[in-house]
Amino acid sequence: MLSLARPSPLIDVFWAAAATRHWLRDGKQSLGSCGGGGAGAVRSSRERQLRLVGGNLGSATMAFRKKSTKNPPVLSHEFILQNHADLVACVGMFFVLGLMFEGTAEASIVFITLQHGVTFPAAEERATESKFLYYYGIKDLATVFFYMLVAIIIHATIQEYVLDKINRRMQFPKAKQSKFNESGQFSVFYLVSCIWGTFILISENCLSDPTLLWRAHPHNMMTFQMKFFYISQLAYWFHAFPELYFQRTKKQDIPRQLVYMGLHLFHIAGAYLLYLNHLGLLLLMMHYFVELLSHICDLFYFSDEKYQKEVSLWAVVFILGRLVTLIVSVLTVGFHLAGGQNRNPDAFTGNVNVLAAKIAVLSSSCTIQAYITWNLFNVQLQRWVEEDATLQAPSVKKKRTKGRSSRKGTENGVATSNRVDSPYKRKEKSS
Repeated sequence: MLSLARPSPLIDVFWAAAATRHWLRDGKQSLGSCGGGGAGAVRSSRERQLRLVGGNLGSATMAFRKKSTKNPPVLSHEFILQNHADLVACVGMFFVLGLMFEGTAEASIVFITLQHGVTFPAAEERATESKFLYYYGIKDLATVFFYMLVAIIIHATIQEYVLDKINRRMQFPKAKQSKFNESGQFSVFYLVSCIWGTFILISENCLSDPTLLWRAHPHNMMTFQMKFFYISQLAYWFHAFPELYFQRTKKQDIPRQLVYMGLHLFHIAGAYLLYLNHLGLLLLMMHYFVELLSHICDLFYFSDEKYQKEVSLWAVVFILGRLVTLIVSVLTVGFHLAGGQNRNPDAFTGNVNVLAAKIAVLSSSCTIQAYITWNLFNVQLQRWVEEDATLQAPSVKKKRTKGRSSRKGTENGVATSNRVDSPYKRKEKSS
């Protein structure tokens, strides 16, 4: 019945085409067989069929127009949220296209490539190639800004082509969608960072020779891969601030996210500015590995709540990771600053071998570990409370249903088959 009442636009188009073909055939036959008297009849039949064809084509076009969705106004709130990755990509393309012209190439290079590089001669006699090392400077802010745009584009790509498809397939409720997206994004970031950071530690012999953590030479210089790693880390955590707006984060979750991002930025920037590059990298790898396990367990927990035991086992790994981080930071800072203290410290050259620097580094490391552990306890307590509430809710409902069923057929402890307002009682009253 619905198909007869509202035919599809494709059927209207086909029917209109058939009517037009029938009209042309009839017109030729009528013109060949009729004289001047039949011309008026032919014209009237043509007009009727043209009206019919036009009506069908009009209904078809109206049906197609109804299906078209309205795009939000340009530069509106909804337009920016839907197309923020494309807008950011256009901004990034300006810097890339600037490399094509001689007048803007120097400015574009500041944003795209690493700056503040120094060439050092080969230390060994056999080595013929000179080393190209880096230090930090004000131009690093431009490089961080450009790779922050790259991080926003990668974030949107993972969200659209991976996480959104999983959300549609699993059909998560809205409360779980935001947490699932957060865990999915962090899992990808932590996995890539762990692989990348481990490769740097192996290539610079930090795992085979742990003394390089406190006696790296020269102490105020970095290799290309080390500096690029820190620039990428700073860019990622800076990109998380606009993502709060792009991902429509709830107001109650914003303070927690700001504290989480601010702590990472503070410690990564501290290790970068104080030239504690190897120590910061090693601590980041241990921290990211534990966080990676955390978010992977959360992903399994969101897919099926039967994996709650794995989440509880992860808490043990989490606490062990915090303890190892504290031990490594205390030993490294102690050996690094125990060789003697400089009377004239200079933070710009990396000479921070003073008691104040030692206390600052150790206190910040201990504070962050205590804060993360405290958050773990709070999260576990909330999950236990939610599980108790879900377990108690069905039992309370069963008790209520049992009480209602027992009261339904009794009156003052005696079973009754009729209610006060039953038809049988009404008949007795009427009689």
